[in-house]
Amino acid sequence: MPDVFDELLRRCRAGEPVALATVVATWRSAPQPPGAAMLVTADGTVTGSVSGGCVEADLYERARHVLDTGVAELTRYGVSDDDAYAVGLTCGGVLDVFVERVDPGRLAEVDALDAARRAGRPAAVVTCVAADAGDPSSAVPVDPARRLGRRLVLTGEQVIGSLGDDRLDDAATADALGLLAAGHSGMLRYGYHGQRRGTGLSLFVTAYATPPRMIVFGAIDFAAAVARIGAFLGYRVTVCDARPVFATARRFPEADEVVAQWPHRYLRTELDAGRVDGRTVVCVLTHDPKFDVPLLGLALRHRLAYVGAMGSRRTHDERHKLLRESGLDEAQLARLASPIGLDLGGRTPEETAVSVAAQIVAARWGGSGRPLAALAGPIHQSG
Repeated sequence: MPDVFDELLRRCRAGEPVALATVVATWRSAPQPPGAAMLVTADGTVTGSVSGGCVEADLYERARHVLDTGVAELTRYGVSDDDAYAVGLTCGGVLDVFVERVDPGRLAEVDALDAARRAGRPAAVVTCVAADAGDPSSAVPVDPARRLGRRLVLTGEQVIGSLGDDRLDDAATADALGLLAAGHSGMLRYGYHGQRRGTGLSLFVTAYATPPRMIVFGAIDFAAAVARIGAFLGYRVTVCDARPVFATARRFPEADEVVAQWPHRYLRTELDAGRVDGRTVVCVLTHDPKFDVPLLGLALRHRLAYVGAMGSRRTHDERHKLLRESGLDEAQLARLASPIGLDLGGRTPEETAVSVAAQIVAARWGGSGRPLAALAGPIHQSG
């Protein structure tokens, strides 16, 4: 939610309170994942979306109310009923949305998040979005209303705020850092003093993870189109080629960086430095064995999100033979998407880039790549 965060930062620095609505849980075919957000300002400006239009009108009114009262709300939206004017999700999903007022007094927290983001460090916000009645047998009485909306901000360098209990802060920090390492937002549940049980407090972790990486090997026209669509999908894009005359920033303006280096040596350096993880996608467009084989042999030995390689059927068969001879087993070879992309019938670099992007998205979410009209069941799979 970069646009929402940027507007939140701008308004806080201007001394304006805002209402922030965040999707904290989803079921079935919900249109947006946990972490999706919408911001409503005092002048009525709206930034972001939580459902693509199904519930935004009702949520806008709730946000205005929260902005006026300062009292946070957790609202569940389900399926619309037979009344055409009912507020709900026509897609058949269910989502919980937490609406809170963010006051300028929280600028220190927002500034800390912004500093972490600009430095390329992951950060997280842990917010109490629901509080059950306290345990009557507890020696220390608790007030659920006083816990709602409390938060921790984790930036990697510091922990700001408190959820109201030291043991709870420690437990939530440890588990939130685990979610952050995986790049996921999600819900945690504890007792009032950090007990790991299903009742008590519901804490939502908003993960501000660093963008996943797309590394495109081969400085060709197709690489420029793949880099462009990779940036559109939110990847931090690197284009790498061993030939300095082709690996130039001018030829790849959409890439975050362009590197002139032998492909397998560059990937080895990035792996050793910890700058490649399980969210990284690799697109090998060189279709030259002297580049492809050592590069793919290295990439397929690591659990990356996606490894695809361009080339004809004949190139693919020869490449598989050489990779097998290099020591890769069948499970490792099965992770190679080759020839790269889905069968869309495209010809141009831009059309090819769309087919590659479609395959990457399908791999990420477990999609089949088949037309939705030929399938039954929910459009948006859980996960």
